[in-house]
Amino acid sequence: MVKKKESFSHITLAGIEAALLGGEILRQGFGTHFVISSKEGKHNLVTEYDHKAEKAILELLAKNVENSHFLAEESGAVGEDNGDGTFWIVDPLDGTVNFAHEIPAFSISIAALQEGKVVSGVIYQPITDELFVAELGNGAFLYRARPNGRKIFASKISSLDMAILATGFPYDLVKNPFHCIDHFVDIVKLGIPIRRMGSAAIDLAYTAAGRFDGFFEVALSPWDVAAGKLLLEEAGGKVTHWDGTAFDIYAKKTIFASNGYIHDAGIAILNRSVGSV
Repeated sequence: MVKKKESFSHITLAGIEAALLGGEILRQGFGTHFVISSKEGKHNLVTEYDHKAEKAILELLAKNVENSHFLAEESGAVGEDNGDGTFWIVDPLDGTVNFAHEIPAFSISIAALQEGKVVSGVIYQPITDELFVAELGNGAFLYRARPNGRKIFASKISSLDMAILATGFPYDLVKNPFHCIDHFVDIVKLGIPIRRMGSAAIDLAYTAAGRFDGFFEVALSPWDVAAGKLLLEEAGGKVTHWDGTAFDIYAKKTIFASNGYIHDAGIAILNRSVGSV
C-alpha cells in the first residue's frame, strides 16, 4: 500500500505496519459472532477483537522499536511517557459500538511520542482500506490500494455557515458534561450540517482530508485524539479546547478541531455561556 517507504521514519513505518496488522484482525472479525462486554457508561462496549487487535499491535511495536512504552485503551499503561524511548498511544478499535453492530465505520489509531511530543500518527480504516499517516514536519498523507497515495490538506472553507461539522457524544451524555447537549443544539439551530461517525479518530482524519471542516466533542481520551491531532495539524488545520487554549491530549475536556479558517467562529459558539443568544 505505502510506496516510497524511505520517506518515513522507522517509527512511522512501525506504526503503519502495526495498524495494518490490527486492521486485518478487525476485518476477520467484522460481521462474525464474538464476545461483547460493557465498560462504565451507556453503550460503552468492548469486544474480544479490541483485545486481539491491541495485543497484536503492542507486540509488533515492541518487537520493531526498542525501548517502547505504551498507553493503550484496553490494557492501560505498560510504562510511562518519561521522555525515554518511544511512547505509543494506541486505540485498537475506535468505534467499537459500530463494529459490534456491523456498521462499517471504525478505525485503529496509533500515535508515537518522543520526549513528550507526538512525532508520528497513523489512523487506519480497515473496511475502506484508507490509511492516514502524519509525521511531525513531514505533512499528512492518505494511502489507498488505488490510487496509491497523496498528500492531504484541510479544507479552505472560510464561513461557518458553509461548513460541514462532525461530532460525537460521551458515554455519560445523560449528565450533559461541559453542557455538550446545549452547545450541540446551538450549532444545529444555525442550520449547519453535522455528521456523527462514531469514531473520533475518523472525524479528525476526515477533517485533515478536507471532508469535514471541523469536529467538536468532549471528554475524549488520549488514544482517541493523539494521532488525529498531529494528522490535522500537519494538514494545515488547528486543534484547541473550546475556549481557544492549547489542546492537551491528556485533559479529557473539550476539543474543537478545524481547518483553521472557521476556528474563531466555531469556538465563539462552543465557548458561549449556556442560555445566551
